[in-house]
Amino acid sequence: MAKQDVESEVTGNVWKVLKNAGDSVAEGEVIMILESMKMEIPVEAPSDGTVVSILVEPEDQVEEDQVVAVIET
Repeated sequence: MAKQDVESEVTGNVWKVLKNAGDSVAEGEVIMILESMKMEIPVEAPSDGTVVSILVEPEDQVEEDQVVAVIET
């Protein structure tokens, strides 16, 4: 099985984390929601798999292209 990084598409704050390590995800399923400029930005799983780790917590600041989670496909 291969590990795949999940990256933030924007600079912003982590608003809500919806999945935990060990959870199964489908491609396109929302892993977490970021807040940027008063907009909610979903971070989606790039493929089917299992969440290996969530690297951020609610209220953390994230940068564009920062790895925020890892899934195993």
